[in-house]
Amino acid sequence: METALATDAAAPRRIRGTRPNRREGAGRSLGAPYITRNIPTYDILGEESLLRIEAIADRILAEVGIEFRDDPVSLDHWRRAGAKVDGVRVTFEPGMLKEIVASAPHQFTQHARNPARNVEIGGNNVVFSPAYGSPFVMDLDKGRRYGTIEDFRNLIKLAQSSPWLHHSGGTICEPVDVPVNKRHLDMVYSHIKYSDRAFMGSITAEDRAEDSIEMARILFGRDFVDRNCVILGNVNVNSPLVWDGTMTKSLRAYARANQAAVIVPFILGGAMGPVTNAGAIAQSYAETLAGCALTQLERKGTPVIFGNFLSSMSLRSGSPTFGTPEPAIGSMVVGQLARRLGLPLRCAGNFSNSKLPDAQAMQEGAMSMLSAVHCGANFILHSAGFVDGLLAMSYEKFVMDTDFCGALHAYLAGVVVDDNTLAMDAFLQVGPGSHFLGCDHTMRNYQTAFWDSALSDNEPFEKWVEEGETDMATRANRAWKKTLAEYEAPPLDVALDEALIDYVTRRKESMADAWY
Repeated sequence: METALATDAAAPRRIRGTRPNRREGAGRSLGAPYITRNIPTYDILGEESLLRIEAIADRILAEVGIEFRDDPVSLDHWRRAGAKVDGVRVTFEPGMLKEIVASAPHQFTQHARNPARNVEIGGNNVVFSPAYGSPFVMDLDKGRRYGTIEDFRNLIKLAQSSPWLHHSGGTICEPVDVPVNKRHLDMVYSHIKYSDRAFMGSITAEDRAEDSIEMARILFGRDFVDRNCVILGNVNVNSPLVWDGTMTKSLRAYARANQAAVIVPFILGGAMGPVTNAGAIAQSYAETLAGCALTQLERKGTPVIFGNFLSSMSLRSGSPTFGTPEPAIGSMVVGQLARRLGLPLRCAGNFSNSKLPDAQAMQEGAMSMLSAVHCGANFILHSAGFVDGLLAMSYEKFVMDTDFCGALHAYLAGVVVDDNTLAMDAFLQVGPGSHFLGCDHTMRNYQTAFWDSALSDNEPFEKWVEEGETDMATRANRAWKKTLAEYEAPPLDVALDEALIDYVTRRKESMADAWY
C-alpha cells in the first residue's frame, strides 16, 4: 500500500500604514496575515458605461442563456428560483441573479489552523496566494519537467516561509507521480502538514471536493466547519456560457458545507469570448454572476468570491498571451462591477507567458499584478511562480514574485500623514545645506522607512562584479535553496496528524489507481 505521505516533521502582524522591512521575516514567516489597503481603488468607468455593460450581461443571460450540463440538481435549483429551463439551457430575467447573490456576505474570514494567520476576504483587504494548476515545474538546475509531490511540498514550504504571501494556495503544481484520483488527498494533507495558513481544496470531482472538506472537518471540527469558512474551492466556467457538471457539483459541495467557492471564467479574447474588452467583460460578468447565484441556491448565505480571468491571445498564431495591457485595464472594470454587487473579488495575478524567470516574466507580471492591486482584488491567486502561460511553476520566479509582493505591501500601505511622517523636527534639527543621515528623526525611522528587497542588487558596480556579476534569477535560485534547507514545519497536533493520515490511507485503499 502506497500512501505518498511524508513523515518529516509565528506570530504575524497586520500592516496598516507602515512600510515593512523584509528582515523582520527572515527565516520563518513573520509577515502580516493579510493586507488592509490604505490606497483607493482605481475606478475608470462612469455610471453610464457600467450600466451599459450590466445591461448587455442581462441580455446575454435573458436572450442567449447559459448551459448547465450533466447536473440535474442545478437545473432543479434554477426551476425553483424562477429561471426558464429548456433542456440544459437556462435563461434569466434581468435583475434575477443580482437579487439572489444579495444574500452572500460582503466579507468573510477564512480560518487557518493557526488562528493568527486567519485571512479576511472582502472589503479593503488583500490576500496574496501562490499560482495554481501548472502540470510542469522548472528551475535553473533541472529545467522544465513534470511536477511531483516533492515539488508540490517544496512550493508549499516556500510559500509558508515567505512573509509576503498570506495563503497556502491550492494545486500549486500537479503532482503527476500520484494517481489522478488520489493526488487530491496528498495535496490537502501537504497543505495542512507543511503550512499553518489557510488553503484550498480539490474541485476536479465532487467526491474529491467532499474529501477535501472532510479533511478540513478532521482538522477544525465538524461543527466549526459548518459555521465558518476554512477551505476554498476554485471553480471555472467552461467559457463561453457553459457550466459543466464537474464544476457545478464541486461548487455545490463547497456551498452546502458553508465553504467558499471562487467562481472564475477563463476568457481568451477572440477564442472563448469577444476580442473587444467591453464584450468580454460583459460575458465574464454574466458567467460569474450565474455561478455565484448557484451557491446561494444551494445554501443561502454561504460565502462566495466573484472571480475573473480575462486574457488575450495572439491573433496571428492563436497562442494565449498573459500580462498584456487590455486584460489588465479590463480588471479595473471588473473590480467596479464586483463592488456594485457587494461581493469579494478574485482578479489577476503575476501572469506571464515567458518561459524563463527573466525580464519578460517580471514585466508581464508587474502589469497584471498592479491591475489586481488597483482594481480592488481581495483574493489574488497566481501571486507567485506563474510562467509559460501557467503551464509551469518556476522556483526562481516564485521567490522573485514573493519579493515583488513585499514591495506591494509597502505600496498598499499608502502615505501616512502625521506628526512623525511630516518630519518637522528633522527640518528644525538639520536646517539648510546639511543632511538627514544622522538626525534623530532618521534614527527613529530608518528600520521601517523603506521596503528592503531580499533579491535586488543595489550595491556599486564594482562590488557587483567582485561578487560574481549575478542576475536576479541566479540570486533567486540561491534563495529558494537556502529557504528549503532552513525550513521548519509548523507544529501540528499528533492526534490530528494521525487522524488525517488514517483518513487518507482508508480513502486510497477504497479505490484502484486511476491515471486519467
